[in-house]
Amino acid sequence: MVFVSAILTLLAVILPITFCHAAAAPNKLVVSYAILSEREGVLMVARDQGFFRRHGLDVELVYMPSAPVALAAMAHGDSQVNTGSASGAILGAMAGGLDLVFVAGLINKLTGVMVTGPNINSPADLKGKTIGVTSIGGGNWVFTMLALEHWKLDVKRDNITIRVIGSDAVRAQAITNGTIDATQLSAYSLVPPLKRQGARVLADLPDLGVPYQGVTVFTRRSYLNQNPETVEKLLTAIVEAIAFIQEPANKATVQRILAKGLRLAKPEDAAEGYDNVKPLFERRIFPTLEGVRNTIRLLGMSNEKIRNLRAEEIIDERIVRRLEQKGLLR
Repeated sequence: MVFVSAILTLLAVILPITFCHAAAAPNKLVVSYAILSEREGVLMVARDQGFFRRHGLDVELVYMPSAPVALAAMAHGDSQVNTGSASGAILGAMAGGLDLVFVAGLINKLTGVMVTGPNINSPADLKGKTIGVTSIGGGNWVFTMLALEHWKLDVKRDNITIRVIGSDAVRAQAITNGTIDATQLSAYSLVPPLKRQGARVLADLPDLGVPYQGVTVFTRRSYLNQNPETVEKLLTAIVEAIAFIQEPANKATVQRILAKGLRLAKPEDAAEGYDNVKPLFERRIFPTLEGVRNTIRLLGMSNEKIRNLRAEEIIDERIVRRLEQKGLLR
């Protein structure tokens, strides 16, 4: 009886501690991202500076450069959240019935630069030339088409060839060997080496002022409905990371995180990327209706299902509005 009493006493002490630790265990979350560029640096900062962990989240960042793979992972529950541009793949999945919804907009304009060979001095010089993209309908293609539209250029009328080449790094190499004449690059760190080899920066795309859902946070509506607190914690950590990036005193730390995440040789290599991406982020992380409509209009020209999407129905601002009510977006 003494032995049993001792065991019961021990359990009375241990079990509450065990349950307490279980309750405090971080919430596991897989967040995928589509482009290896400074734009995704906000996720890297939130992870490496412990902002996710501070809010009770154990976030695993997974680079998925293929949109179909990323969307399949979300459909099967292998990842819960994705960040990327409002592209044909995402809108196509929405039009096809996958319950995806945009919950935040981290960058609401065109980003990156249009890089060209040394013989192109103005947008008009792109007539008759070849422009490289990652894929037809992807974010990089949408960036390119909206820029051409802004410059009053038409692919068919002006005999512009759009050629599928590959990732930012592959397209940068294609510029140097003359395979293509121009391309939009999201990774600013690739630009200085290209300039040293004679390439030109035709335009810094944010300066064009074209509304676009450049970096969005999206998830499945079913996941959002079941886990609103988790999504709120995630977006809170991201807002804190944006504030950290925009604080000048943190420049060296952010450059170090970017260099590590982008696999650069040294932190100094991330300096130009940091300077370019820092002003793009806003703490008011509302998705942009106009930017989403822009993409629906562009892609809807050749896809009736996408054309029938309504931006208001694929954006859910409830979490961002809650953060605004708490005063976190100032």
